[in-house]
Amino acid sequence: MNAPVPILMYHSISHKPTRQTRDLSVSPEAFAEQLELLGERGFTPLTTAALGAIWRSAGRPLPDKPVLITFDDGYEGVHRHGLPVLAKHGFASTLFVSTGWLRGEHDTGGGLDLMLGWDQVRELAAAGTEVGGHSHTHPELDQLDDDDLWFELLRCKEIVTDELGTSPASFAYPYGYSSRRVRRTVRGAGFAQSLAVNNGLARRTQGPYALKRVTVRRSTGIEEFERLVEGRAITRNFARDSALTKGYAVVRRARQVRRKAIRTRV
Repeated sequence: MNAPVPILMYHSISHKPTRQTRDLSVSPEAFAEQLELLGERGFTPLTTAALGAIWRSAGRPLPDKPVLITFDDGYEGVHRHGLPVLAKHGFASTLFVSTGWLRGEHDTGGGLDLMLGWDQVRELAAAGTEVGGHSHTHPELDQLDDDDLWFELLRCKEIVTDELGTSPASFAYPYGYSSRRVRRTVRGAGFAQSLAVNNGLARRTQGPYALKRVTVRRSTGIEEFERLVEGRAITRNFARDSALTKGYAVVRRARQVRRKAIRTRV
């Protein structure tokens, strides 16, 4: 019940990613190899909603070797290259969409590469992929005032509900950034669980609105990937990321204090 769970965070799956997405992309061949390893090692992929439901229940056990396969933003390669591999293995996954980045009538033009269209999102959902929210325009949510924060969450939820006919249950913070206020607002917007980054294994004790994930990058080789899903040497692998995150957190808090002071004077 309290065993840690690896939640894998993917972004783009592409042969030729853009400069902005390259570091957080994986090649189609690497993605296929990684999912092959999950199958060979006997992992059981779950959706984010399924994990949340298990951890909210009393005494309901996790399956053997649970893992979550998650995709952020909504890149077209998740459909083109990811869906066939997921279908081959019968694996569940979760796609977190920034609704203003997807192609179609809601597109705000912010997408960093070729993005999914809503027909493709519906095909992914029909194949067993949970579709969750990732805001509307992918801002740093903890830097927004209350009105803009509510807009980003509710607009995203509204569009997903209108396009798919079901309300999204799960959310992932853009850039992994949140705060107590953001987490409270995500809960108030009706999401049952949400994912951060933090590059660690997810545990029930983290609470449903701050579950950790591990980042899969273009530089992630198959041996490192195996260590990640088995929970080995994660702290060492992401030591540099952790240092940068802590440093940037200080900068972000200073920005928030400065904005509050400006609003107070006005």
